[in-house]
Amino acid sequence: MDMLPNTPFLLLDQQKLEANLDRMQQAANGKSVLLRPHLKTAKSLAVAEKAMARGAKGITVSTLLEAEYFFDGGIADIIYAVGMTADKLDRAMDLVRRGADLKIMTDNLVVAQAIADHGHRHGHCHKTLIELDCGDHRAGLLPEDPDLPQIAAMLESQGKGGFAGVLTHAGHSYGENTPAGIEKIANEESDCARRAVAMVTNAGFEPGIVSIGSTPTALALGELDGVTEIRAGVYMFFDVDQMARGVCNISDLALSVVSTVIGHNRAAGKILLDAGGLALSKDRSADSNMAQAGYGLVCDLESGRRLDGLSVTAVSQEHGHVKVSDERDYVRLPIGAKIRILPIHACMTAAAYPHYHVLHSGKLVALWERVNGW
Repeated sequence: MDMLPNTPFLLLDQQKLEANLDRMQQAANGKSVLLRPHLKTAKSLAVAEKAMARGAKGITVSTLLEAEYFFDGGIADIIYAVGMTADKLDRAMDLVRRGADLKIMTDNLVVAQAIADHGHRHGHCHKTLIELDCGDHRAGLLPEDPDLPQIAAMLESQGKGGFAGVLTHAGHSYGENTPAGIEKIANEESDCARRAVAMVTNAGFEPGIVSIGSTPTALALGELDGVTEIRAGVYMFFDVDQMARGVCNISDLALSVVSTVIGHNRAAGKILLDAGGLALSKDRSADSNMAQAGYGLVCDLESGRRLDGLSVTAVSQEHGHVKVSDERDYVRLPIGAKIRILPIHACMTAAAYPHYHVLHSGKLVALWERVNGW
């Protein structure tokens, strides 16, 4: 790689990205279910367009700023998959009135009433999904919760389609590290959705969308009867956490941070980098399955191959620390050398950067923008 920008910077391997996009789309096609990618990881129109070109239908976002950015880029079918708040309804309505097919989400009567009241007041129908809890216990209603039909009724009072369907996320699949364990959660996820559908259908409401997904369960793809779409996001890049759980191989990881060796502290037995907690994040989610992962795996700049035994073992705001157990590491990583670091959690790491430097066949070929913020 020639003419590198100042470090740290975000490097995206286009060939690995495209292979990952192909893998997930083929998995969805094989089960005859729609794939709605979650752009919370990539946050890039260039990446979204590549997913759509492969057959993805609509997108998922995690902020309204993302929804606005992708709509301005030509993508209209959007689910905003974070619980709605009343103060954001004007903004959501404005986006729909510009032409977006935006779906919002809630899991409680208070916000459902606020959505219905806002819709009635403005002559507007907010298409709204009800969030389900399929075992993650982060948010959502259990599939037999008596509030489900009440919320559906409130939403549908805006007009037909106000109740748009149900959505769940098996985030607890990240706690599994065996194919059998992930497949079990995948089946529980779709079963949860079917039970909720039965409850609201029996109350007279028809859910148009039945949406499930996480990267591990989407690739496991258990029994999907009744499911209309799957959502996943980090599969586009993968990361060390997913690798440590057996969801992907190290060769699948498309994203890395390029950093420069800025010092040798031989007394402390470490090499210093210019990529610290802000450049890498302080996520340690891989620890339970890969104790040596630290804050990221150190790789050769040109080949991308891991430098055996080396990881970022500590971080301060702008410094990364690589513990050295072999004096020869100071030789292979001299001051001024550049390396790649494979991130633990791609979503968190990428959030620090405004764009991707795109790598193809060993050369930097493009700069793809990202959208950050809310």
